[in-house]
Amino acid sequence: MKKYNVAVVGANGAVGEEVLRILEEIDFPLAKLVPLASSRSAGTKIDFNGEELTILELTNEIFEQEDVEIAIFSAGGSVSAEFAPAAVKAGAVVIDNTSHFRMQENVPLVVPEVNPEDISKWRETGIIANPNCSTIQMVQALKPLDNAYDLVRVDVATYQATSGAGKSAMKELVNQMQAFFAFKLDEAEIKAFNQQIALNVIPQIDKFTENGFTKEEMKMVNETTKIMHKEIPLSATCVRVPVLRGHSEALTLTFDSEVSANEARELLSQAPNIVVVDDPEQELYPMPKDCVESNETFVGRIREDVYAHNILHMFVVADNLRVGAATNAVRIAQKWVEMEG
Repeated sequence: MKKYNVAVVGANGAVGEEVLRILEEIDFPLAKLVPLASSRSAGTKIDFNGEELTILELTNEIFEQEDVEIAIFSAGGSVSAEFAPAAVKAGAVVIDNTSHFRMQENVPLVVPEVNPEDISKWRETGIIANPNCSTIQMVQALKPLDNAYDLVRVDVATYQATSGAGKSAMKELVNQMQAFFAFKLDEAEIKAFNQQIALNVIPQIDKFTENGFTKEEMKMVNETTKIMHKEIPLSATCVRVPVLRGHSEALTLTFDSEVSANEARELLSQAPNIVVVDDPEQELYPMPKDCVESNETFVGRIREDVYAHNILHMFVVADNLRVGAATNAVRIAQKWVEMEG
């Protein structure tokens, strides 16, 4: 089997570190790993597969110099905008974890369990976009149910971990909790979020748009349509919660036909990379603490609506740094290798 030179842009960031761990864990056909970051981080040593590697400075020339064939970008939209074209020009396929290319018409937006066939469109731009973390775990659960019952509407409330805003946001939660126990919470820094996150929930992720929804909420609306090739009316309320890792979502799904909770459990249990945790008698249901460092999406609290026979409710949880970013990016790379190898 052909092996590939893989660059990870933002190798020392929260998502980049997870990409490296996943590449260690799976049997990826890797010839050479090229860890890249800004000049501030260049020269830093990292361990990969028992080997010490040096992070190289991200430049437009580095992709050609290192003969990069797959470039996974996880360093922010402005970085992708500046350097992804150079990676493509050097002959690499770019898998981009940022929002920069997601809604560009000729760039495929891919969740391998949902629309793997779209990967074949990569040649138009050389870029494949990774969806938003909250979108990925949701559409994984939506797809098998849409196939069976025909979705006509989705209402979702998210409970999103601080890691979705990066390492500094996680540190801010920890610092504020430490300040609380030292009776100094009023002195703790508020920087990563616009409000205190410790002992609080913030019903705002990203900026508000003219329609009253935030950019994060509209990402879920627009990305779901593009991924599922179907305009499904969707309303989202995205909330930041004082959790380090693991996004949770409460979903209300309306279908064109009558639905059964038991059938839905069976369908979801057979779906790829979904684990059903749903035993109310034993008080078993998905929770963020149980999904950390897992590559699966967990679904539970599956129940029929009290009033309408065509509505289901459920709770979906996944590690946002893995399923919501790194794992999805690596799975895209694996599918691309299958198709192109």
